Amino acid sequence: MSGMTAVAAEPFQLKRDNGDLAAGVQALEKQLKRVTLDTVLAKANRVAARKGATGAGAFGTMRPRPVDWYCFDADDNAVRDWYPQGLTCSSDAGAGAGTYVVSWYFKPETGAERGVRLSFLDTAALRYRHVLLVRARADGDIAPIDIHAGGVAWYGGLLYVADTSRGMRVFDTRHIFEVDGDDKTTIGRKGGVHNAFGYRYVMPQTGAWTPTSGGARFSFAAIDRTTATDTLISGEYLDGPGGRVARWPLNADGTLRADDGVASALDAYRLPEARIQGALSHDGTWYLSQAAGATRNGSLIVVGDTVRKRPYPVGPEDLTCVRDKKTLWSVTEFAGRRVIYGVPL
Repeated sequence: MSGMTAVAAEPFQLKRDNGDLAAGVQALEKQLKRVTLDTVLAKANRVAARKGATGAGAFGTMRPRPVDWYCFDADDNAVRDWYPQGLTCSSDAGAGAGTYVVSWYFKPETGAERGVRLSFLDTAALRYRHVLLVRARADGDIAPIDIHAGGVAWYGGLLYVADTSRGMRVFDTRHIFEVDGDDKTTIGRKGGVHNAFGYRYVMPQTGAWTPTSGGARFSFAAIDRTTATDTLISGEYLDGPGGRVARWPLNADGTLRADDGVASALDAYRLPEARIQGALSHDGTWYLSQAAGATRNGSLIVVGDTVRKRPYPVGPEDLTCVRDKKTLWSVTEFAGRRVIYGVPL
């Protein structure tokens, strides 16, 4: 197994593609109450368990076990319509440790599309809450966003959500709205009231970065705060060899550094193995989470001066890091074995 090999970064060039997103957010601002992320966390309505037993089944044969982990409640651990994929944390955002964000995509056996939700976990309170991601129209109506959401990265106030063939969608933690309806079966505005499948809070898309050419995939997302300029990371999950990963410089306000609306990748690399679900670089070392199906333990591939494989749980996904604690974190996806967990960098 070789390390990371530099490849052409041009396929990962992105263009700003905001369209009428701002008009939709402005319309929603006039119709619904905007709330802070602190309010969402203060009103978190689900209970997490630290080092709980329900998620420990994901560890399988992994030895040693993670140094820390958090379990979802019984319903979220068991649900088969929603699957956790992406993970980021307040350390990525530059706001210290203590808050995690998990992206889930909806994969129903039957029923209408519900899109993507984010779970905001307050580890001090051991409480979390789901927020539904939506597209807001210029008339103030809302609709779900049907993407895989394989990765999420938080920088400043912005959240980047990976959209497999269409680059990165952008959401703003300063634009969260409280809906005024409670119908659990519908979404949208009707009779002057907004519903969102029973979710109390929605976060409308505020921006988008789409590829200038085809061929690149966006399967995960992360933040590197140790590069000369902080960078956004994304790359490709492939069942076979040939996957790539790229990094883009970030501005202080969280936006991608762009020239005339075009953001060029700082660099790109060939991944050393297939089935990479998450990639993070930190202090010159790459960390790659590798899946091995629903029943076998995955691997953590560490690429520095040498390449090593470390034990990892079943179903590992996106990666994030808590810098002051020198820990690397991920989330597992399979029902009955879902856990947010940390290992030493």
